[in-house]
Amino acid sequence: MKKIVIATKNKGKVREMIDAFAGLPVELISLAEFGDLPDAVEDGQTFAENARIKARFYAKQTGCACLADDSGLEVDALGGAPGVYSARFAGENADDDANNKKLCRELEALGCLESEGRYRCVLAFVDEAGQELLSDGVCEGLVRTKAAGSEGFGYDPYFFVPELGCTMAQLQLEEKKQISHRGAALRAMSTRLAGYLK
Repeated sequence: MKKIVIATKNKGKVREMIDAFAGLPVELISLAEFGDLPDAVEDGQTFAENARIKARFYAKQTGCACLADDSGLEVDALGGAPGVYSARFAGENADDDANNKKLCRELEALGCLESEGRYRCVLAFVDEAGQELLSDGVCEGLVRTKAAGSEGFGYDPYFFVPELGCTMAQLQLEEKKQISHRGAALRAMSTRLAGYLK
């Protein structure tokens, strides 16, 4: 069994990754099991750069192969913003509410009630020898200034999925996994890891 550290302490994310790689000969462990490690400095300009920075940093910190992700929202009308700043769009310690208010303000300032956009997730795997694998997943949709739904988190109430006729926040967790950017990136990484482990 290949031991892989997941570069997150988020229990939901850990669970999702364990489920996604259930068929592979891997043992996934959370960063939480390594005690109080410093935070990686995510100063990349793209999701791929940030995912790589995190995976390399924690592979070095733990001495194990590491899997890291970076993800966020890209809004076409805003030139791809918030992008890598999705979690801190309204400032360093901003919460979901503040980020969503800023998103709506910026769209309204442009006279937009909605814009095409996407959630994007990039996963980076780095092994002890420094070999790297990357996968990426997107979920296309419309970013609206009117919220709907109470499930999910982040920008989900404002992210409308046209083919389903609802927002991400109106989907149950299992439905969301089927179409989500992270789900797509995990499925692609699972295929890449299967080849790597052979």
